[in-house]
Amino acid sequence: MINTIKRQIDLHLEKFLERIRHEYRLNLIHPILYASIKEFVLREGKRIRPILLILSYKGYSRRKDSFPASLYSASICMELLHSFMLIHDDIIDRSDLRRGKPTLHRLLAKAAKTKEREKLGYDLSIVAGDIVYALAIDAFLSIKESACRKERALKYFIQTATFTAMGEFVDTLNGAEKIDKITEKSVFLNYTLKTARYTFDCPLVIGAILAGARDRDIKMLSTFGIKLGQAFQIQDDILGIFDTQKNIGKSILSDLAESKKTLLVCHAYHQLRPQKRRIFLKYFSKTRKNYQDLVAVRKIFLNAGSLRYSLEEISKRLDEAQKILKKLNINDTYRNLISQSLLSLFQPCQRISELYEIKLPFRL
Repeated sequence: MINTIKRQIDLHLEKFLERIRHEYRLNLIHPILYASIKEFVLREGKRIRPILLILSYKGYSRRKDSFPASLYSASICMELLHSFMLIHDDIIDRSDLRRGKPTLHRLLAKAAKTKEREKLGYDLSIVAGDIVYALAIDAFLSIKESACRKERALKYFIQTATFTAMGEFVDTLNGAEKIDKITEKSVFLNYTLKTARYTFDCPLVIGAILAGARDRDIKMLSTFGIKLGQAFQIQDDILGIFDTQKNIGKSILSDLAESKKTLLVCHAYHQLRPQKRRIFLKYFSKTRKNYQDLVAVRKIFLNAGSLRYSLEEISKRLDEAQKILKKLNINDTYRNLISQSLLSLFQPCQRISELYEIKLPFRL
């Protein structure tokens, strides 16, 4: 059923992009504007956000008839919000690859012949990202539900976009802070704002609100989503250091090159003794880093117990999420589908734990 839902989401995403081509005349403003947005948005992805919105809606809906086609059209608001976030995040991180292909600012740098192509790409992709966010709201409005539920869900959607931007603000600010100023609490605040809210919390809550779920379950779904989102971001940080470029779809050096203050980094810094801490900072603070630096940092994280600690934090949050999921007053079919779809997301982390022989009680 998950694959069927995903195919429907992809189909409706294509239909939506064709509709906005006519309604907004994006291709007439400049051919590369529409073409680049379409190519970027349609890149192969998990579509986990719209899938969760649909599963949550169906799990709480009391409809006895078939579910409205507008549900799929509205669900892509989450995929468009995701694309908007990625576009701006890639600008901030100066990334070259996204999902194994050039980032949007790299594509738009070719829009005109100029000596300042890099600046042109950044400037145009900021604008393109703003357009994609506006289109996300357009997609949301297609849902056929009561005005009261629709307004409440839209309010949550807008709040989530705001909180995610706050997370990007905190993340960018942390990047400028000295490493000794970064605490585990600030790291998890960033994870909650930047990843958990819009990846898991928002789609689950919006689906439940639109279906008429009770406030008790909506609050529990939010907590459930935040636990999963924190675990997902820890995994993402682990993969950014310990996985391969082929698997993550971007440069394996990107996270290290940006000197991101992750849970791995925070734990290692506070666990290492002064001499080894200085060695770690030598690698971490280098302006230009290479693969040998990455190998050295991996070894430091392993010796400091930071990989094990981070994996344990993931496992702990997955166990907490499992307990919440069991308490939800949701249709059992969709409870199981939510569990299955989320469990698959953490398979890469299972692979890393097995590779480095770290045993963990992964359960969801």
